[in-house]
Amino acid sequence: MAKYEQQVRDILEAIGGEENVEKATHCVTRLRFALKDEDLVDEEKLEAIDIVKGSFSTNGQFQVIIGQGTVDQVYRDMMAMTDIGEASKSDVKDASAQKMNPFQRAIKTLADIFIPILPAIVTAGLLLGLNNILTGEDIFFDGQSVVDVYPQWADLAEMIFIIAHAAFQFLPALIGWSAVRRFGGSDLLGIVLGLILVHPNLLSAWEYADAQTAGEVPVWNVFGLNVEATGYQGQVLPVLAASFILAKLELWLRSKTPDAIQLLVVAPVALLVTGLVTFIAIGPITFAAGNAITDGFVWLFDFAPAVGGFVYGLLYAPMVVTGMHHAFLAVDLQLVGTGDGTFLWPILALSNIAQGAAAFAMFFVTRNENVKGLAGTSGLSAWLGVTEPAMFGVNIRFKFPFICAIAGASIAATYISINRVLAESVGVGGVPGIFSIQAGSWLEFSIGMVIAIVVPFTLTLLYGRTIAKGQFN
Repeated sequence: MAKYEQQVRDILEAIGGEENVEKATHCVTRLRFALKDEDLVDEEKLEAIDIVKGSFSTNGQFQVIIGQGTVDQVYRDMMAMTDIGEASKSDVKDASAQKMNPFQRAIKTLADIFIPILPAIVTAGLLLGLNNILTGEDIFFDGQSVVDVYPQWADLAEMIFIIAHAAFQFLPALIGWSAVRRFGGSDLLGIVLGLILVHPNLLSAWEYADAQTAGEVPVWNVFGLNVEATGYQGQVLPVLAASFILAKLELWLRSKTPDAIQLLVVAPVALLVTGLVTFIAIGPITFAAGNAITDGFVWLFDFAPAVGGFVYGLLYAPMVVTGMHHAFLAVDLQLVGTGDGTFLWPILALSNIAQGAAAFAMFFVTRNENVKGLAGTSGLSAWLGVTEPAMFGVNIRFKFPFICAIAGASIAATYISINRVLAESVGVGGVPGIFSIQAGSWLEFSIGMVIAIVVPFTLTLLYGRTIAKGQFN
């Protein structure tokens, strides 16, 4: 007899039966289903099962929160008891994608491209935070940094900066690898394409504005066309568009080229054609488009920082529900690429903290042991940058904690936007995120964190214990 035989039967019954399951897999804490009809799910019956700590639907997948360790055994039992058959995460994603509209598929594509490179970006952000501690003034000494007071630390700080900044310096290579792979091409060619766009012989994108003002932008003459010899450091759109063309061209060439000469034809032709098209047309157009998007956000936050902060703080958590937040990672990386820092990412970090605070409040509100356990663990997870368990398992489930968290995030975001808080890089989207904030804004960001903790926690606690007394038991 399987260890969780009865629970598996109950879960299957609650999600519409085995026949309603198209694909099934699991991650560290959750069962992930691609269901034929999510309307057949009885969430109340599902969440009454003793091992189930919550459930939610996102990006065409229905996910059941079980918990680390237990979920492995539950999945094994389910596979042994049914004819569903094991599937990979990509199988479930592909099955789920078929139910999405074009907009949802576009957002999912961005997520598929950026999520694999996040570990490198977050690691770089943490290391840049360490560099900030060593080189930032007024952190430990008035008007001076650690390396000013202790010059023997200067070379170490420079080494840390180089290690940390490499991911941002060669960002197009990371995006090229992930994007070309996502579009079906050779990921190695994607890396080469990204490196081409940041070749040291090109004018750096960070020096472009000054060179343009001085009239010193280098130009190639190609068949009578004047093509600016500029790189795309810190840029996102050029390499995304170029990766799509490279992947599709590579696949077309492979289908038309005899196997015997593919090595001599496919990669050289695909890279040459894509490179020429990128430098001549794609690069300049997408470079201008990317800068226009960035300038639009900068204008809003310069012209009305309170409005910009409040609106982004208000909308960020709902965007996570739809998956749209992945689109803004591209904007964050573009802002970081300018060298001035991003004002959007600090709001993301505060939103995550607010969701965690609301979940923690539910720990004290509810008497249900399953909910209490999930609230505590998911609240901590949110404070460390992973908000889905807190949002879907607790806050959205009971609705009001989610609203309280958004209220706290909006107020905190307004405060830090008024005080021009910027992040040097994209880091851990939670409490450790302070290390990615520019050193001169640590105090203001800390006050923002206090707001993002106190407001949601207090509102959720008061509502749960007074207005809705007994409702969450």
